[in-house]
Amino acid sequence: MASKKESSFINMVVTLFMVSAIAALALGAVYNLTKEPIAIAKKKKLEAAIKIVLPEFDSITTLKVGIGDGDSLVYYIASNHDTVIGTAIKTYSNKGFSGKIEIMVGFLPDGDIYNTAVVFQKETPGLGDKIEISKSNFPLQFKGKNPAYFKLAVTKDGGDVDAITAATITSRAFCDALKRAYDSYESEEPLVMSEIK
Repeated sequence: MASKKESSFINMVVTLFMVSAIAALALGAVYNLTKEPIAIAKKKKLEAAIKIVLPEFDSITTLKVGIGDGDSLVYYIASNHDTVIGTAIKTYSNKGFSGKIEIMVGFLPDGDIYNTAVVFQKETPGLGDKIEISKSNFPLQFKGKNPAYFKLAVTKDGGDVDAITAATITSRAFCDALKRAYDSYESEEPLVMSEIK
């Protein structure tokens, strides 16, 4: 019969170190296995959002545009037969009920909103997550609207947007993200930081 090791401080430290090392190695292995599939899934979701928010295009140019305070938005300028047909802008708001939301919004050359798509959100299921087209008609009220005439604020704040019932904070964040994109899009000299290949 094997003898039982005596419980001592050194034995406990060695055992704890071994358990921690095995857990760290396992965690590192899982991270390495899932890193690439997660990146591919994010890229596919981004590409799908661009296709949703713009008319049909055959080429796209990607620019990183500064908006002040060291922050930036990403522009996807779409062309069809060398004619610019619209610009998709990946925008955001940090004012969501559960923090940051990211939205793709497509603008036609005249400034009209072609469509919107949620890229990332952690809003409350059944309430704030209704900013997604698959869960409510909320995003449809922006289609075809030009923010020069359509005030991007909820009606409670004097705007033209009907908020989602019981999710006014999320509705405000959605409007904030669109307004950030539109203000950048309409600025006379956007600060192009770099072209993304």
